[in-house]
Amino acid sequence: MKIKASNANTPNWKEITVKASIPAELKKLEELARNMWWAWNHEATDLFGDLDPVLWKEVAQNPVLLLERMSYDKLAELAADKAILKRIDEVYAKFRAYMDVKPNAERPSVAYFCMEYGLSHVLKIYSGGLGILAGDYLKEASDSNVDMCAVGFLYRFGYFTQSLSMDGQQVANYEAQNFGSLPIERTLDANGNPVIVEVPYMDYKVHAYVWTVNVGRIKLYLLDTDNELNSDFDKSITHALYGGDWENRLKQEILLGIGGILTLQKLGIKKDIYHCNEGHAALCNVQRLCDYVKSGLTFNQAMELVRASSLYTVHTPVPAGHDYFDEGLFGKYMSGYPQMMGITWDEFMDMGRINPGDKGERFCMSTFACNTCQEVNGVSWLHGEVSKGMFSGIWKGYFPEESHVGYVTNGVHFPTWSATEWRTSTTSTSTRLSWATRATRRFGRRFTK
Repeated sequence: MKIKASNANTPNWKEITVKASIPAELKKLEELARNMWWAWNHEATDLFGDLDPVLWKEVAQNPVLLLERMSYDKLAELAADKAILKRIDEVYAKFRAYMDVKPNAERPSVAYFCMEYGLSHVLKIYSGGLGILAGDYLKEASDSNVDMCAVGFLYRFGYFTQSLSMDGQQVANYEAQNFGSLPIERTLDANGNPVIVEVPYMDYKVHAYVWTVNVGRIKLYLLDTDNELNSDFDKSITHALYGGDWENRLKQEILLGIGGILTLQKLGIKKDIYHCNEGHAALCNVQRLCDYVKSGLTFNQAMELVRASSLYTVHTPVPAGHDYFDEGLFGKYMSGYPQMMGITWDEFMDMGRINPGDKGERFCMSTFACNTCQEVNGVSWLHGEVSKGMFSGIWKGYFPEESHVGYVTNGVHFPTWSATEWRTSTTSTSTRLSWATRATRRFGRRFTK
């Protein structure tokens, strides 16, 4: 006799998101807390700090965690404080006036790809100079009203926190981030469902959740593979910045480049210019080439379109600092792409080699970026000159100074890094502009307002 099984007591698991509830009078604070605009507008940070100075320090100046940890009695007290409500209205009015400006449609739109973004210490998705530059880049693009979006990773552990042992040795502490307490939010589709991107790794797919960071007017989309849809081997892709072995690094760069383009496509986003900040994101041009060939173009026609709309910024002045992958490892995950582009495997490998045809030379992401981007720039005049020599072997028959490698001098986002004395309430707008102009000239910053 066959006994019928009953599933009545089988648990039906559902994912839920819990948020703190605050009084209606303070709702504007929630919107302010979840936009990184507060990171460079000190009226906002001063406002959050004055809500509860002791708690503000305990939560390491994280406005989302501040509102989450604040007691109901404290929230009710603030909701009845007319002076606080007036300050909230003033800061929020400034925020809305800033946000309601439409992007400048006369300038090219940009999609920006980078492994790290230094927006604030609250969001641990950066480690050093590359991330700080990328974070300032987004802030300046927001202030300059550029039609731009960006793609990166939401790292579960970010970069390590350094401490010293009793004998003076470095100790690397990887601390997990609680995504629910960060100034981020899940990216939703038109039907209100969370966006999940399927990224092909040849014989299987990796599923990436998509999170949004609001950086003023700019949207930064962060990919996250640490979810139940992936195996343990692939959950770790977005665990740590620059973590793991070379295979994990290749997985990261496939996710950033190819997965980044698939993310924008799923969100219905198409831009005029695709900017690779370092060679980590170079594989975005592989996906773009495949898409153009699939639409009916030849490989050469597709390459002309991709090159004309691609930009590569190089940061590392020595070849040893660039990513190289052995042909066997590279082929494990990328062997199916040449057919989709209409070329052979050897032709694909040669796009990442300084000496095409040299079977012993590994695939270099930076070389591939140089071959698929019309514009290549260093981050200072001197670095541009060094980069011309470093990449000169790619364009044989030309002197280094004849290559298209140029430079854009690194600058900083002025409102983020200006001293407190430079942004007092008594300072006139004309004076602030004068200081900004002098700082721009002093540090060689190039941007157009």
